[in-house]
This record gives sequence, C-alpha cells and structure tokens, in this order.
Amino acid sequence: MPISPAPQGRHPKVVITEFMDEAAIAAELGGFVTLYDPALVDRPEDLRAALADADALVVRNRTQVNAALLTAAPDLKVVGRLGVGLDNIDLAACRARGIAVYPATGANDVAVAEYVIGTAMLLLRGAYGATAAVAAGTWPRNALMGREISGKRLGLVGFGAIARETARRALALGMRVSAHDPFLPADDPAWRPEGGSVDRADLAALIAGSDVLSLHVPLTDETKGMIDAGAIARMPAGAVLINAARGEVVDGAAVAEALRAGHLGGAALDVFPQEPLDAAAGALYRDLPNLILTPHIAGVTRESNVRVSRVTAQAVRRHLSEG
Repeated sequence: MPISPAPQGRHPKVVITEFMDEAAIAAELGGFVTLYDPALVDRPEDLRAALADADALVVRNRTQVNAALLTAAPDLKVVGRLGVGLDNIDLAACRARGIAVYPATGANDVAVAEYVIGTAMLLLRGAYGATAAVAAGTWPRNALMGREISGKRLGLVGFGAIARETARRALALGMRVSAHDPFLPADDPAWRPEGGSVDRADLAALIAGSDVLSLHVPLTDETKGMIDAGAIARMPAGAVLINAARGEVVDGAAVAEALRAGHLGGAALDVFPQEPLDAAAGALYRDLPNLILTPHIAGVTRESNVRVSRVTAQAVRRHLSEG
C-alpha cells in the first residue's frame, strides 16, 4: 500500500513496516498519511528515510526499534506493536524521547492458547504423520499407539493472559494444570479459573513434574537460557516442550540432543534466537523425531491478525488525535 494522499495541510504520517490487516488500516487510520510496506523491515535505508517525517511507527517483532532507528525519526510520537512482546523496542530510549509504546495486549491470546493445546495433542498422540505409510499399505497401527492429553500435567512457565487462556482449555480437556509465576500473588483469583484450579509451583518442581511444559515469559536477563540442558534433563522422560514465547529462552541445541536421545517425547518451537531462521541455523533441527517447527506464527491467525491490527491502529489513532 503506497503512501495515502495527504489531506490539505499537515496531517500525521504513520509508517507500517510489517504485515497488517489492510481493512484495519483503512478503517482506523483514514485521514492520516500512511505508508504501508510490509517489506520495509528488510530495507533499512528506506525505513530510515521513511521515518524522517513520521509521527507514528507500527511494527511486529522483526523491526528493531532501537536508539539508532529512533534517531532517524525526530518527529516520532508513538510506536504501535502488532503483538505483545516488547524486546525489539528500546523502551528506555522511547521514554527518554517521550514516545508512547502501545502493544496489542490480549488480541492474540486465543490464537497462542490454541497453538499450545493443538501441538500438545499432536505430539502426545503421535499418529498424524502416517499418511504416506497408510497410503502405501504398510498399516503401522501398533507403532502409532500414542498418548491421551486427558490426565496429563500441563506446566505453564509464566501465568499471564495467554497462559491463563491455555489453562482454561487444558482444564476443559481433563488436564491437570500447574504454573510458575513469582509476580502473581497466591491469592490472585487467576489461580482459580472457571472449571477448575491451577496449582502454584516453584520452577524446579514445575519442570520436574510436567508432562507438557509450555513457556509464557518475556525475554529478560532472568529468562534468557532458562530452559537449558540441565532443565531439560530434569523434565520427565517422554515429556513435551512447547516454546511460543521467545527463542532465547530455550537452548535449541539441548532440545535437539534430548529429542535425538529420546528423553523428550516431542517439542514444538515457534520462536528462534535468529528470525527468520535460515538454512544454516535450521540445520540444527534437521531429521529430528517428534519435532514441530513453525515460523513465529502461534499468535497469528486470520482472526487474531484482524484483532491485533484493529487494536494497534486504534491506539495509534487515539494517541495522535489527542496529541
């Protein structure tokens, strides 16, 4: 989408560097000068040029909103984040400049929760990669006797909004659910969702006692490398690991080794330290059993993209209109 025609007089300019629902742009940012170019993230010189007179910047997770980029945007007033993670945005630099930052809180919670439950069921059951074998007449029935999700223990590292949506779905499927979140008081009603309760656990006990371990933490100094070879070794034999948080939280080489050795029963990785994952980095995961790799898509469905785009565009419009 090219820059929209500028109305008479000076109107705020919004630069959008990654994919976004175009209907939300039209509905919520009409009247502003908009530059929507989802490939702009990969053209840093063009991006800096576009920001020279921009009032607002809308990004996903790949655009690095650091001090250098902010220097190229002297008029910037607001950053909209199409998602909830903020590790690609220098919040201190934004605060120093008085630039507001708006994540799309809550808009993709359901999408991530469904991803976690869906991949857990897929990996526990283990029957769904048999199409070619069945079609070839080999009938590998005995080899594909997998496990039910009902009765299994789901461990949630972090118990924010997405983890709580995941817990509700897990409880409905008959799972037992535990979570570790040192920032959530023991008397918070979130531990007692409708349809069941969530056990509060310390991290070591959670790792050692979960049939399915799902990560729901931001990337911080404390969470970087949290799930390393030692943590994976303490997981029960045959456990499933799911990471739809941030790639740096998990030691990918340790996951690969645990899958190869058969200690992990399965893993789903949606996020990686390097994104996009190139062939060289991806070689680590080649030919591993019971592994699902997805391209940072857990929170992105057709429905969530509309919600995230609308919430972000509304926040940017409101901030520019009030300013």
